[in-house]
Amino acid sequence: MHQALSELMLQHIIKSDRTGAVHLTESAISEGIPCRELLDGVLLPALQTCGTLWEKREISLAQIFMSGKIAEAVFEECQDRQAEVSSLPPRGIIVLGNIEDDYHSLGRRIVISFMQAAGWRVHDLGEDVTAETFVEAALRHGAHVIGVSAMMHSTAMNILKVRELIDRRGLHDQLKLAVGGAVFNWRPELVEQVGADGTSASAAGADAECMRLQMATEKGAP
Repeated sequence: MHQALSELMLQHIIKSDRTGAVHLTESAISEGIPCRELLDGVLLPALQTCGTLWEKREISLAQIFMSGKIAEAVFEECQDRQAEVSSLPPRGIIVLGNIEDDYHSLGRRIVISFMQAAGWRVHDLGEDVTAETFVEAALRHGAHVIGVSAMMHSTAMNILKVRELIDRRGLHDQLKLAVGGAVFNWRPELVEQVGADGTSASAAGADAECMRLQMATEKGAP
């Protein structure tokens, strides 16, 4: 659905044309396309294609960063033009943050933009987040997925503390642990080593992976 619009959005993103993306959004809304449909059928497929292009090294890190900023701008335009976005139930609730001793925020910020564009309610915990803070925030906000970012091997190993706390409190069926960051692309075996339930190689794939994990908790899957 809306493939032509999505291809136009992709071109604006690749060219880092924030203004063009916002104008396209304004026109689509004026033509009667509901905001959630615009986000799901136009923006999200364009972002997913960007993720694929990044994995193939066909676009730069700067373009990926701008794709996140453009996603934020489009989402804000939808919020400004139609109240329906904020009134619709969220696709899901997630808490996100950089693990203890990790201060590399760029990747996390891009993931937040993608997740918000997909309709998730995101609670950003920032950098240097302890295991206790992750778990308490997830329980407080009603999230079933904890997203933890790490840039380096040394900080990634701190994610084990989150895994251990979830298990120690008997929350393994209620809370799922998703991890991301460059180190997990370089060393995929780390996903299992830190006890994660899932990961995504790119920000664009985070929506589908977090939906999978959220559904696992709803079905009571291990």
